[in-house]
Amino acid sequence: MSHSIAFIGTGVMGRSMAGHLLQAGHALHVFNRTKEKAAPLLAAGARWHDTAGAAAAQADFVFTIVGFPADVEATYFGADGVLAAAKPGAVLVDMTTSSPRLAQKIAAAAAAKGLAALDAPVSGGDVGAHEARLVIMVGGDAAAFARAQPLFELMGKNIALHGGPGAGQHCKMANQISIASIMMSWCEALTYAQRAGLDPARVIASIGGGAAASWSLNNLAPRALQGDFAPGFYVKHFLKDMRIALESAEAMQLDLPGLKQAKQLYDEVAARGWSEDGTQALLRLYQQRA
Repeated sequence: MSHSIAFIGTGVMGRSMAGHLLQAGHALHVFNRTKEKAAPLLAAGARWHDTAGAAAAQADFVFTIVGFPADVEATYFGADGVLAAAKPGAVLVDMTTSSPRLAQKIAAAAAAKGLAALDAPVSGGDVGAHEARLVIMVGGDAAAFARAQPLFELMGKNIALHGGPGAGQHCKMANQISIASIMMSWCEALTYAQRAGLDPARVIASIGGGAAASWSLNNLAPRALQGDFAPGFYVKHFLKDMRIALESAEAMQLDLPGLKQAKQLYDEVAARGWSEDGTQALLRLYQQRA
């Protein structure tokens, strides 16, 4: 079945995700703060709108993937936003990594207007978005999830409903907490290997298939060794995620020392002017310190 879909946020990941929906034959309505970033979608047949609300007004499903919680709030609650314009019965899907509390606020406001809302943050970076094999972690109503699932399957491979509103964001926080320590681990391993006189690329080939293996080691570390710090996932966005995770952990009276340490290191990465780089820029910090 073909649907009318609004897609708001056509950046590094959103552009590919929206493209999969368009290629599947759905009518696509797009909005992005920078119109030029939507140009490939417009050339492929998507329709441009000047506000998030104008795009949402045309759609049975509204997908958003923007930068920060403040952007999510403005996109949904602004005067020209999604909630003010969406059609009754529409499903609203925020795929931004954002605050669980904000996801719950959106769901409540949507329900009051006869809409359904899902929080569905993703993992997999630019490569996963391009190859349509994202991990999609969902919170919200089971019936709305069932309606959206065929569309999720055009963008990802590992898709799960974790509970009510906010549950998808909590799952994504668990993901980011794990990644935070993993990023430190391979940076320290390769810094050690280099100091010991080893070829770090050969070290990755040896340890990347054993117990030390991780997606980050096998995908991001080779980029970093080649001096490729282009963002598959921005440092500035990872810092945002870690702040949300630390706030959520504090609210649950949890102490997460690995996450705190990673946050301090990435604060230093940002302070050196690399916040627009990919998260693999952490290796450059370790190398300069060494």
